[in-house]
Amino acid sequence: MITKFDSLYAGHVDMDDIGYGGAAVNSRVFSNEHLVGTFAKARNLARLLDRCGYDTFWLAEHHFQREGYECIPNVLLMALDLAHQTERLHMGCGFNITPMWHPLRLAEDFAMVDVLTGGRVRFGVGRGYHTREVHTFGAPLTDQAANRELFEEQVEIVFKAFNHAAFSHEGKRYTIPARVPYRGYDLKDLTLVPRPVHPVECWQPIQSASPRGLDFMARHGIKGLIGGGVAEGGAMRAVVEGYRDALRRAGRETELGEGLCIGFHFQLAATQEEAIKAAAGYFEENLKMFGPLRLVRSLSEAQIDAMADPKRAPYAGLPTIEEAAASGAYLCGPPAKIIDTLMRLEKDYPGLERVSVSHPMGAPESLMLEQLEWFAAEVMPAFTRRAR
Repeated sequence: MITKFDSLYAGHVDMDDIGYGGAAVNSRVFSNEHLVGTFAKARNLARLLDRCGYDTFWLAEHHFQREGYECIPNVLLMALDLAHQTERLHMGCGFNITPMWHPLRLAEDFAMVDVLTGGRVRFGVGRGYHTREVHTFGAPLTDQAANRELFEEQVEIVFKAFNHAAFSHEGKRYTIPARVPYRGYDLKDLTLVPRPVHPVECWQPIQSASPRGLDFMARHGIKGLIGGGVAEGGAMRAVVEGYRDALRRAGRETELGEGLCIGFHFQLAATQEEAIKAAAGYFEENLKMFGPLRLVRSLSEAQIDAMADPKRAPYAGLPTIEEAAASGAYLCGPPAKIIDTLMRLEKDYPGLERVSVSHPMGAPESLMLEQLEWFAAEVMPAFTRRAR
């Protein structure tokens, strides 16, 4: 039963000239003054979410994005600041891109934030999808097998550090502790200082939904966030069932949807037609940004190539907001229609407790604030009041 509502903000700045016919993604370059506006925007969103009863505000770690799409390089620093701006809202690491970290630095930083915020930050790990940032930090990404191998060893180390008063690790890439003498003795183990003092709830994005990836999550008790391209085109049910099956292989019987959060973009309006018209440009800008990163599986190479040219893109047969709304991937319409859609989702996935609603790249702060407040006032009570 759905009882919790979240929102995700990856850190995009307000921007003009959006949509398939708007400015090409690679031509966007914003001033530092405009880019740092991301942090004030995050603060304003967090304050509203806190006041309106949302559970978790998810943030994404990304680097070097002069184009203005994902401009938060450290979600733990951002989460710590937002905890001081709010009273009860949780902040979610959605996600720390683990291959760009030393796993013990990531574990230490999260543990500090856990202590300083009273446990109001949800841990999250991801493998990354921007070659520009992952390779610049010295980790593999184009070699997906090497990326996954590195990621899995890093996560193993993080959980050892969280869960054991003293630990060691001997792997392909890491030997912990270093084999050196220290104060007259040979190091055999380490202690993370500090360790988290609250139970660690770890989340990971589900993209390819491979059995290996899902089994890794199930083995470590990692919860999954589904959204964006994965949720389109009817693929969602296969992903939800795959996660449930992985938990079963790990010895846990669960209801379908348990341990997951399903994310949607949304637009409220008096009618579905009005909502679709209002959301079209943001939908297209979002696809322009993510399509070339191969995160939207339905796109052909020719369509991806056309996206880079504002003159060709509008005539390339690219996905439309009408299609996304019809499939249920983009929630468009009056509150009653969205309530009905989420009630049907709840019926399909009886173990689902958490849904995230947010806005795509290009949506301005004023629209996001207005829409999130409206959603809280007229959609959420149909679920949260029932739970109480």
